[in-house]
Amino acid sequence: MTDARANPAPLGLMGFGMTTILLNLHNIGFFEMDQLILAMGIFYGGLAQVIAGTMEYRNGNTFGTTAFTSYGLFWLSLAWIIAARGDSVFGIGNDPGYMGWYLIMWGLFTAYMFVATFTKNRALQVVFGSLTLLFILLAIGDWTGSTAITQIAGWEGVFCGASAVYLAAAEVLNEDFGRRVLPVGDRKTVPLKAMPPLEPTVPHPHDL
Repeated sequence: MTDARANPAPLGLMGFGMTTILLNLHNIGFFEMDQLILAMGIFYGGLAQVIAGTMEYRNGNTFGTTAFTSYGLFWLSLAWIIAARGDSVFGIGNDPGYMGWYLIMWGLFTAYMFVATFTKNRALQVVFGSLTLLFILLAIGDWTGSTAITQIAGWEGVFCGASAVYLAAAEVLNEDFGRRVLPVGDRKTVPLKAMPPLEPTVPHPHDL
């Protein structure tokens, strides 16, 4: 009996990618922070990725489970922080240093996930490599208070989000058309050379 489970990766990638683009358009300075970003962060960037991570768990995909569930919870936590920041009820102050440490911890997590993509396609490597850089730039921007660095991070974040959207589109279209509509840079595996057969060992008389 064939397993008819769907591929949850496009859902998670789209949730991550679209929300990342919107937030970083704000970082560039195109518009102010408002409920639009918070709603996307909670529902599509957050809940959709948690759902995708749960589906990856059922598929036995450790990488997908860790990535989608973690980044889904990242968006939920970030939406909470944005909504509550400056409100003494939640004990969150306006010191940018706290946010910088929050971002750098996510950068470290993303860095080792990026290393894990070395066994996967090039498009996924671009997503995680650019996301690692994004977290580092945003952390530096918060620590230094530099608007210029935050804007640079915004442009880099738009690229990161767009790369995730591209990969999501590629996975959907390539599967539906049954051929490579959008290339993702599939990793070519080189088969290991056949090892020579082991010669039978003859016990030494002294070992008998």
